[in-house]
Formats: sequence, C-alpha cells, structure tokens
Amino acid sequence: MHYTGTIIRPPHEAKNVLLQVTVGCSYNCCTFCNIYDTPFRVSPMQEIEADLAEVRQHLPNCPRIFLLNGDAFVLSAAKLREIALKIREYLPNCRIISAYAGIGNIKGKTVEELQDLRSLGITKLTIGVESGDDEVLLKVRKGYTADDIVRECNKLDEAGMEYSIIYLAALAGAGKGEQNARRSAEVFNRIHPTHIGVTSLTLLPGSELHDDAAAGRFIESGELERARELRELVSGLNISTFFAANHVSNAVVVKGHLPEAKDDMVRAFTEFIDNYDEDALRRRRRNLRSL
Repeated sequence: MHYTGTIIRPPHEAKNVLLQVTVGCSYNCCTFCNIYDTPFRVSPMQEIEADLAEVRQHLPNCPRIFLLNGDAFVLSAAKLREIALKIREYLPNCRIISAYAGIGNIKGKTVEELQDLRSLGITKLTIGVESGDDEVLLKVRKGYTADDIVRECNKLDEAGMEYSIIYLAALAGAGKGEQNARRSAEVFNRIHPTHIGVTSLTLLPGSELHDDAAAGRFIESGELERARELRELVSGLNISTFFAANHVSNAVVVKGHLPEAKDDMVRAFTEFIDNYDEDALRRRRRNLRSL
C-alpha cells in the first residue's frame, strides 16, 4: 500500500481499509495544526489501482474504505466519481466509502453531484468544523464562516449524505469558552450531523498557535473552563445526534445520544466541575504522548 507522511483517520475508521487518494492537506493553514508535514498532492490513479489490487488480494470482501488523507473530499466530483467506480470494479462488495472533508471542499460541488457520489457509495464524511463562532474561526484561519457551515452541510442533508462533525474545545482561548460553545450550538442546531465528536485543544510544538501561546498572544483555557465550555455546548444542543467527548484529550469522558442523554452528560460535567483538581489535570495534559 502507498502511504506518504502522517496518516490521520477518525477513531471510528480504525478497522477499515485506508486508501490513499491524496497526500497531506490541501488547505493546511489552520493556526493550531502542523500535523500534515508533506506537501499536498493527488495520488496517481496507477497508485490507487495498485493499492486496490492489493486490498482485493487480501480482503476481497472488504465492506468499507476510508479515503486518505487530510481532506480527500477536496477532489473534484468527477475525480471522486472515477475513484468510486474503480473501487466498485476491484471490490464489488464495498458499500461504504468515507473521507475527511473540509467545508471548502463541499462548496464547489452541487447537490446533484453530491447525490451522484452518494449513489456510488461515498456516503459518510467527517468534517472538522472545530467551532461555529465566527470570531474563533477567523482567528484560527479556518477559511469559512458559521453561515458557510450551515449552507454546505444543508447541501449534504439535501443530498442524503451522512456526515459527522468535530468540535475542538478550548480553541477560543481563556475566558471565551462558554461563548464559543453557545455560538457553536446555535450553528449545529441548524444542521443534521449524525455524530458530534469532541477533542480538546493540545498546543502542538511548532504550530503557529503554540508560538502565540509562548509569546502571550494566546492564553490557553484551563481544565475547569474546558469542562464548563462542553457543559454549555451540550446544554445548548437540541438536535438528534450522537455526542461523544471520549477522545484521549478530554478530561471528562461522556458519550450518548442526544437529546436522551443530555441530562446525564450535564450532570457528569457538573460533578467534574465541583471536584476538579487543576494541577493534576494539567500534568495529565502535559504527559499526553499520543492524540
């Protein structure tokens, strides 16, 4: 299999085949991220076919494939269609093709194109929206606004394409977490993600945001504020979705279906807030070795 540079995939894709169709991230401008250390490029179809032939040799009944890397959905609808048809040719039992997508990746595709891709098996996307607060989105250079999130996700809804979103707690910085959560909940209530996954900001050495923190231009939220932020987010959501703050970066682990599990989640955050130990939790965050 052809794999180049750092490989990133959602936790729920851990047991699925990873097919490299792009390398790196096409955007790669977010201030908090320096994970993708390889220049962006599109994989040649010859490489993709060679990998599909290898998968067919070892897993001929492969039911699901995740397209790498950082935002494989940046490919044109025509290119994604070509790849989906090639997957069908080599792996006729593969029924689900999934990928990371950025909001900007969806902008250039019509609802009709999205419907066509869905009919070919590209049915599940994971979108790192990170926040629904325009102030935060601008500061970390996500390249889109809250209205963009709603418009593009509504296109996915209309096309019948499933998607999950990622919220990055503490991205707003100290003193602004609960505001970020309230504004984000307002945005998320206007879309229909099947899953909201939560990670918590970890300042990555070498990233622009890490340098800003070192220079005092960004003040990192403490663990207490992070818990209050996530309690505010859960409290403000009124859509039907699966909510999971069970990533290793989260000090409070909760998961369940909303709205049924909302009260239990709020209680879990409140209990943590009432009994937290900031120093111990800071040590835990500093000692994280893997995200």
